[in-house]
Amino acid sequence: MFHRTVMSRYGHGFIALFLSCALYGEPFASTNGEEGSPRERIIPILGVTISGGGQPIGTVTSLTLTFQERTDHRGLMVSFLRGPGKLSPMAQTSIQQAIYRAASAAGLSTDAWTVTIAVPQPVTIYGDSLSAMVGLTVTALAKHDSIMDDRIITGGIAPDGHISKTGGLSYKLAAANAAHIRRVLVPDVLDPEEAEWQTPFLMHVSPVESVQQAYQVLTGNPIQ
Repeated sequence: MFHRTVMSRYGHGFIALFLSCALYGEPFASTNGEEGSPRERIIPILGVTISGGGQPIGTVTSLTLTFQERTDHRGLMVSFLRGPGKLSPMAQTSIQQAIYRAASAAGLSTDAWTVTIAVPQPVTIYGDSLSAMVGLTVTALAKHDSIMDDRIITGGIAPDGHISKTGGLSYKLAAANAAHIRRVLVPDVLDPEEAEWQTPFLMHVSPVESVQQAYQVLTGNPIQ
């Protein structure tokens, strides 16, 4: 089917929209609580979808992420809520892997973590290019750090801690620019099939190699 062709061509992070436009909320709204109480973030993610004219376009959507540290140590618990939107099985798996890998880079145990993720817009999110953003946000919450406003990363987290390549960068950067996101972190190794892209005016595109480097740029703090 056509949407599978687009997913293959533009790599990870394809978003099938059931709305004609992407909704973009306040990127890093939070509720602060005491130790052990839930902490919530609304995080933006970049993707590629198909316009009404059948052409690929970039889009910015959001996830609602809640983090809580439990008193037991029964292992990482990740729940994906259904409705209004949802994540594909591949997206769910990549998120769980990214949480483990980002935590490992920080020297943290995930054994007492509960993470709940919801898609507030009626969209289905495919691929793994959202996973680095999710994994690094969870680690930041665990460390009581904050990701700076107007900063976002697209890509996954490889087993060795590298930021893995992603496709559709020209479309994603255009969408980020339209959403007034001023700094976008991208993998330092580009997809060989990726078309040439230009940095939009007033945007800073930062190639990053590793989880450690990405965390430093996103939060302003070292991961350890």
